Amino acid sequence: MRKILLIAAIAVLTGTSAMSQELTNFNFRGRQRVVSPQVEGDKVTFRLSANHANAVNLTGNWLRGAVVLQKGTDGIWSVTVDAPSPEIYTYNFVVDGVSINDPHNFMVQRDGTRYLNMLFVPGERSENYFEANQRGTVAYKWYDSEILKMNRRLTVYTPYGYEKNSRTKYPVLYLLHGAGGDEEAWTSMGRAAQILDNLIEKGLAEPMIVVMPNGNPSQQAAQTLGLPTSNLNFRDPALQNAYVKSLCEEIVPFIEKEYRVLAKPESRAIAGLSMGGGHTITATNLYPDMFDWICPLSAAGNSTAEQINALKKAGVRLYFLACGTDDFLWEGSVTLDKTLTECGLDHVFFKSDGGHVWANWRYYLNSFAPLLFKQE
Repeated sequence: MRKILLIAAIAVLTGTSAMSQELTNFNFRGRQRVVSPQVEGDKVTFRLSANHANAVNLTGNWLRGAVVLQKGTDGIWSVTVDAPSPEIYTYNFVVDGVSINDPHNFMVQRDGTRYLNMLFVPGERSENYFEANQRGTVAYKWYDSEILKMNRRLTVYTPYGYEKNSRTKYPVLYLLHGAGGDEEAWTSMGRAAQILDNLIEKGLAEPMIVVMPNGNPSQQAAQTLGLPTSNLNFRDPALQNAYVKSLCEEIVPFIEKEYRVLAKPESRAIAGLSMGGGHTITATNLYPDMFDWICPLSAAGNSTAEQINALKKAGVRLYFLACGTDDFLWEGSVTLDKTLTECGLDHVFFKSDGGHVWANWRYYLNSFAPLLFKQE
């Protein structure tokens, strides 16, 4: 009995010692709690504890140039600026010429290989970007692609209640990212899960599954996994549209096998931004009978009159074209809108301010998702 107690005591002491060794790395003693960023009314304050720094600047994607922080007697640098309009913004500090993230802000998003701090400004436009009360599930799934010759990862959002409603079948939105993104782009930068959670909870959107594949045909998954890329030559004419073909011939059947979905065109939607908008257009050009809900966003692609007429014949229920007036792809969207109009395909041309930015793509998802899968 004494031996058992001795072993237990040693285990407790060892665990405490290990925890103490970990905690010493953080040096909590005497550290002042720093809040950054702090939004109050129409102002936002940024702070950084950097007692030995000589100069600290703030840069943000809403700011015109860097803003200088002032050092307080406590070694904490700070600056208060006008809060931008409700949205999500990214920022970082530049300390003695070195760019760093805000260590006091745990809210970050990943853009390719960069991790950026997020500033949330609450308001009507951004209210669905925050966590809802009823949250769905975001999971990663792997599938085998014969077309791309590799095992690949995609992200799947299932709505609140999916696990419990074992007999319910759901429609599916295939949501595609742009160049430089991957299967995590829409959940990291696009806040897709939060937007869908909020819209569904409010009764504004139909409960749906959202599938977010990796649109880079040479990648197995996001670069952060460190997996080797494919050596296939995707410039080879024989591999033209290989990813789009994999999407429609492999991913869609995979999802319809693995999940409880309504496997019919009126229960399938496809949307994508920039490169993903081009993939959206190409997929619906090649497979006009597959998706009844089509949403190219800031799209890098176009369709001929013959292709639009094929969609019209297939009975497309919604064609939602969106672009910012300052987007470098604006003229392409205007041209596509003209073709759709000339072919007599009823559609929505959703115009917004701004350019080729996530602020627009979040806004578009928040706007078109409530239109999907509605009964006529």
